[in-house]
Order: sequence, then structure tokens, then C-alpha cells
Amino acid sequence: MKKWIMSGLFFFACAFALVLMFTVPGREQEMAEEAGPTMPEVTLDAASAEEKAKGSCISCHGNQLEGGVGPSLQKVGAELNAEQLYKTISKGKGGGKMPAFEGQLSDEEIANLALWLSEKK
Repeated sequence: MKKWIMSGLFFFACAFALVLMFTVPGREQEMAEEAGPTMPEVTLDAASAEEKAKGSCISCHGNQLEGGVGPSLQKVGAELNAEQLYKTISKGKGGGKMPAFEGQLSDEEIANLALWLSEKK
């Protein structure tokens, strides 16, 4: 009889744990945050992107994006797509390699800059 009770309790505990795993609120948000920011859809405005690059990028990447403290961005679009560039610009790179521009530039400004840079091949 004791085995039946213990088996029943174990089964109930496992079923309860499964229910909690799939119904606890906030899990989707945590997973989305781990994946990184999602790039908003924008129409490329090259003039605005170039202006933002001059204001935010040239101090590290050079006047012509030829490189300096940071790497050259003249052909960065051949290596990274717009989504990858968006994530890098938004969150920066660890270890102080590149600062995060999230909070300094709007999501749309970062997306426009990422699109502009992704065309540099």
C-alpha cells in the first residue's frame, strides 16, 4: 500500500512540475531577451544613417569608416547582415570592445544605421 501512495505522489509531483514548466508566465519574455533585440522594420534613409555614423561611429571607426580604434566598417556588409549589425550596435560587444548604443539612439535609428552598414560590401 505504501508503494502505491509513494508512486502516486511521485506521479503527481512530476505532472505538477510539467504543468508549471509550460504555464509559468514570463518564460517567453526571458527566452526573447536571451535571443537579443529584434530589429524593427524601417525604410533605409541613407542620409540620416550617414549623419548618425558621423555622430556616433567615426570616433572609433574613422572618418571614412576605414578603422582606427575599432575595425574598418567599409565592407562590413560582406561579413554581417543587417540583423547582426543591429544587435551589435544595440548591445555592443563585451569586454569594452564596443559600447552599446541602446538608449543613446532609438531602435529605428539603430535599424537604419544597420541597414546602411549592411549595404557596404
